[in-house]
Amino acid sequence: MIERAACAVPPPQACDEGEGLMIVDAHNDLLLELGHRAHEENPFGRHWLPKLRAGGVELQVCPIYVDFDDLPELGLRGALKLATAFHRAARENAADVAVVRTTADIDSLDGRIGLLLSFEGAEPLGYDLSLLDTFWELGLRMVGLTYNRRNPFADGMAEQDDGGLSNLGRALVDRLAERGVMIDLAHASDRTFWDVLEHAPKDATVIVSHANCRALVPTPRNLSDEQLRALAEHGGVLGILAHPYVVQPGEPTIDRLIDHVDHAVSVMGIEHVAIGGDFIRQVKRSGAVRVPTDALLPDGMAIDATIEGLAGPDDYPALVTGLRARGYEGERLGAILRGNWLRVFRDALA
Repeated sequence: MIERAACAVPPPQACDEGEGLMIVDAHNDLLLELGHRAHEENPFGRHWLPKLRAGGVELQVCPIYVDFDDLPELGLRGALKLATAFHRAARENAADVAVVRTTADIDSLDGRIGLLLSFEGAEPLGYDLSLLDTFWELGLRMVGLTYNRRNPFADGMAEQDDGGLSNLGRALVDRLAERGVMIDLAHASDRTFWDVLEHAPKDATVIVSHANCRALVPTPRNLSDEQLRALAEHGGVLGILAHPYVVQPGEPTIDRLIDHVDHAVSVMGIEHVAIGGDFIRQVKRSGAVRVPTDALLPDGMAIDATIEGLAGPDDYPALVTGLRARGYEGERLGAILRGNWLRVFRDALA
């Protein structure tokens, strides 16, 4: 077990939302690396805990992603391996991190980093919705229906015919809403996005964990202003994503990322914009572990490319500095960095 004294940077002091010194991040693919490094001693404590501490991360959503090449035969096995890596990280670093399943877990972190388990694509369920109960017991509290491609539940945004929810997908949305699992529309096709907002009960929590604004960078991976407004009207939150191809491929800087913050705030309101970093460290091919690919990436751009000055969560202080330079201070800054996600998570996990 790693004690707090062993961290590269001590945990930041708790602050109110107006100070804006701590971060809630709705998407970081760190489980891919932990799965790859499963043979190592405490890979989370060595490779990610210092970075999260340095960035002031208070709560980190950790998605399970299953490689398309492993579907369908190895999908469930791969998902369970990453769930095991998630719980191993919490067990081996119990003084520093805690699994978040309920609102009470958020309120009792006491300086520890909260880890919340999610799906980036519902493929591990196959066609069996009863497996949702298994993953619920493992701590799953957020589900992205798709990762770019079509699956049994819905179409992703890389499909050409823009299909939406299947009948099984509608049943999954119902089960997620009944369970109180947050429904994540990152990577969904436009039709899937609208189908979910139409079908989901009014009390369902619908969010977009990591995406940006299509008005600034016209890729299907980003959301149109119409989608941003509809998400806000449903009470949802958008996590701004730090990847060059959705920020600005020709000028991937923190300033251009904050352009997306500004635009989203102008369309949705300050209470609906937050952080969803989506940091992917390069994981070399080893057994069944790969870095995901994205069909919409510009030629020559790697999936693990980073924007200038924001390569990982340890660089979040630079983002805070940039937001302050744009005039985000006090409660407005705190809302983007942590307050908006905390409000949604507390409501959903109660």
